[in-house]
Amino acid sequence: MQIGPKAASRSTRRQKFTSRNFVPMSEINVTPFVDIMLVLLIIFMVAAPLLSVGVEVDLPNTQAKPLAIEKEKPLTLTMDKESNIFINEVQIKKEDIRTKLLAIRKERKSDEIYLRASKNIEYQKVASVLALVSNIGYSQISLVTDVE
Repeated sequence: MQIGPKAASRSTRRQKFTSRNFVPMSEINVTPFVDIMLVLLIIFMVAAPLLSVGVEVDLPNTQAKPLAIEKEKPLTLTMDKESNIFINEVQIKKEDIRTKLLAIRKERKSDEIYLRASKNIEYQKVASVLALVSNIGYSQISLVTDVE
């Protein structure tokens, strides 16, 4: 059986076409990777300031070392410069402190509480809140300060 000239030229054209144009690509396209990283960077730059505690307090400075991080979110009692009282970021009335803290104490595993008070508040007001918290049954009361 003999192959005609048209059939022979078709098969050689296919071989030439595929062998000339097929070159494996050895470069990695990093443009999509860079785009994704820039978007993530912008997202984290916007979200980072939102992660701090929401109540603005001017804390006193000390040389104490920071405490280790715990498994359970710490219970924070905050007093701002106008003597408003917050439990974790929720403002409460002074009359409701006892009932709220008793209810929270029943639900929590630890009896640890952090007291954040502005340095401009009278010591008597801070001491009265400390006594109230201690009488409720919180045995581990920590005062929060800023590092000098």
